Amino acid sequence: MLVAHYALHANGTLVFALSAVALIPLAFVIGEATEHVAEHTGSRIGGFLNASFGNAPELLIALFAISASLPDVVRGTLAGSVVSTALLVLGAAIAYGGGGGVDRSSLVLQVCVLAAAVGLFLVPSIPGWTGDPNRHSLYLLTLPVAAVLLVLYVVMTTRNLRGTERPDASERPAETWTMRRGLAVLALATVATAFVSDALVGSLDRFVDALGLSQFFVAVVIVALVGNAAEHGGAIVTARRGNSGLGAEIAVSSATQVAVLVAPVVALLSGLIGKGLTLSFRPVEIATMGAAAFAVAAVILDSRARRWEGYALLGGYALAVVAYGLSGDR
Repeated sequence: MLVAHYALHANGTLVFALSAVALIPLAFVIGEATEHVAEHTGSRIGGFLNASFGNAPELLIALFAISASLPDVVRGTLAGSVVSTALLVLGAAIAYGGGGGVDRSSLVLQVCVLAAAVGLFLVPSIPGWTGDPNRHSLYLLTLPVAAVLLVLYVVMTTRNLRGTERPDASERPAETWTMRRGLAVLALATVATAFVSDALVGSLDRFVDALGLSQFFVAVVIVALVGNAAEHGGAIVTARRGNSGLGAEIAVSSATQVAVLVAPVVALLSGLIGKGLTLSFRPVEIATMGAAAFAVAAVILDSRARRWEGYALLGGYALAVVAYGLSGDR
């Protein structure tokens, strides 16, 4: 894929397809490494590390898109990442993994923070529903919102990781990787995913033209899905192997991190390159993110996820995709 994009300069549709396919094995590697790291740290830190490493390419995709003057693509990808990870990934992890117990105290805090983030997004979003959503006055309104989101992230992360208890070393499987090896594999896979993500963004316009889809739909569904392939694969693989708690932690951690870490960091960094990104989301984006937070809360409140609830989350994502398809571009 990298040879096709950087050396052979293949056509955009081919590069986009190859980039999407290339993310699949990378997702498996990140999921595998995270599971081994979690054997040393516990599910909370394991989920946090997977979400952090998995969202690094998401951040790079957004910055590449800002440089290419595609603010609607950035916002669509951010909103789509939150919704797809909260509904599709968590739903698939529960349904495919058969359900099981989840860490209610950790997940409830994260869902509450996610809901608060959606509420804060309304501050720059509502004025953006009339007039130019990218105007400078809305970027100035975005800056304090981004600052509050980052504070929420720091508080949430500190609170969650403080109560972590490491598993007993004697209970680890014999084939468990060392901590150093697991972190090294995570880092290398993330770097590789970043290069693939760069090629993906670079071929986006030509892919949109070739398929005749709206740019918004491609961003909020397709780019969001392949950009978060690491978390998708990690959550589903670990849940399938019987670790439903870690699978749920990865999915919810990733959705929350996009909202309270990736989105504000992208907004702040965009100002440094002279193309300030407003966090002015469309009504359909706000509605689907809010609905996703509510649906996840309903599933994890009793500390147990059931397979039928996983299918319900998958159905909710399907409805969101239909809504995105009907929305079209601005």
